[in-house]
Amino acid sequence: MKDKKNALNGSELSGDKSKLIKPTSNRTKFIYALILPLVIASGLVFANRDTSKKPTPKRPTAAEMKAEREKWEATPAGVKYKKWEASPEGIKVLAGATKIMRSVNTFTDMEAVVTSLSLPPGSRLGFGIMVRINGDDYILSFGQEKADKNFLSFRSEFDALHSLQVNDRITIRSRSVSHAPKYAYPIVSGDYVSRDGKIIYERAFNKDGC
Repeated sequence: MKDKKNALNGSELSGDKSKLIKPTSNRTKFIYALILPLVIASGLVFANRDTSKKPTPKRPTAAEMKAEREKWEATPAGVKYKKWEASPEGIKVLAGATKIMRSVNTFTDMEAVVTSLSLPPGSRLGFGIMVRINGDDYILSFGQEKADKNFLSFRSEFDALHSLQVNDRITIRSRSVSHAPKYAYPIVSGDYVSRDGKIIYERAFNKDGC
């Protein structure tokens, strides 16, 4: 009888243990459920705090930019550029760039006539054509031509531009104009071209303007 009682007590005790364990397990899960969102939220707060602490690049002041320019002008390349800038060729190129600067800054239409389907010999500007705007000649540069990987045969974003002919009248827009002693013409970035009211090229830009 004693053994039977002990066995019974053991059975009851075993049952009591199982009853005690289940609430504890559920309670642990409940605590984890409360703690986990707090841990995640804390991590996000610290992540945002770390991002905000990153130093923003400091833009050079006008005085610093002037000092750097003067330093560069003293180099052989700078001396050569200053000499070109004061030459008749340099003066003509700079005047041509200035002439269209307003349209470039406002990204407005400029009427042009195609004068050549190729750039001057030795040019390293990628694909481009020569155009005349208000009596002055310009390099209209589009950059390097790349094949579209989605097509088995060669196809590029400049395909429609290859249909242009000398003396075609086109409308262009540009976001930049530059110059270099190597080139006898201002270099206009070709960002938009239309012919007879139909767009034949438009450069894709990111939302941030890059």
